[in-house]
Amino acid sequence: MKDIQSKLLVQVAILLTVVFIGWSIYDGAVREKTVGESSYHAANKFFEDRKYNEALNAYKKAVIQNPNLIHAQRGIARTLMQLGKNEKALIKFNEVINIEPEFGASYANRGILHDRMENYELAIADYKKALQLNPDLAKGPSWLTRFLRNQAEKPPSILDRLNYLLAEMEKPESQRVLKVPDKDKQQRSYKR
Repeated sequence: MKDIQSKLLVQVAILLTVVFIGWSIYDGAVREKTVGESSYHAANKFFEDRKYNEALNAYKKAVIQNPNLIHAQRGIARTLMQLGKNEKALIKFNEVINIEPEFGASYANRGILHDRMENYELAIADYKKALQLNPDLAKGPSWLTRFLRNQAEKPPSILDRLNYLLAEMEKPESQRVLKVPDKDKQQRSYKR
C-alpha cells in the first residue's frame, strides 16, 4: 500500500512540474502580451517596494508604450499621490475617472487624496461613490494582500474612514478631529 502511495505522489509531482513548465513557456514565449504590460508590472513592483520615483518612471514608460493602458495611468495618479504631488495627482485621478467612470477604486483613491488635502466634503463624496460602485472596497485589503505587504493588522478601510468623517462632521467645528497622522499613514491606495 505504501509503495502505491509513493508512486502516486511521484506521478502527481511529475505532472505538476510538467504543467508548471508548460505554463511558464506559454506565458513567457507564446502568449501575446499587451504592449506596455512589462513596464506596468515593473512599476507595480517599484510601487509596492515604495520606490515611488522609479514607479512613476516605469508607469510613464508603460503609458508611452501604450496610451490606452488605463491601469498604468491609474498607477501614475497613485504614485503622484504617494510622492505628495497632490495637484498633479488630482488632475490624473480626474482623467482616469473621466476615461472609466464606473471604476470604484479610482474614486476611493481620489477620496484618499482629498482627505490628505483636507477637502473632507469631497473625500466623503468620493468614498460614497466608490462604495456605491464597488461595495467590496468596504472590506479593505484581503489577508493575502496584507500578508504580501507584511501588514499584520488590518488597516482602516474607506468605509471606516467614511464613517469616521461623517461622525466628526456632525460635531461642532471646534471639536472635530479630522486628522490622526499615525492612523492616516496606514491608509493605502487601491490597485486595479
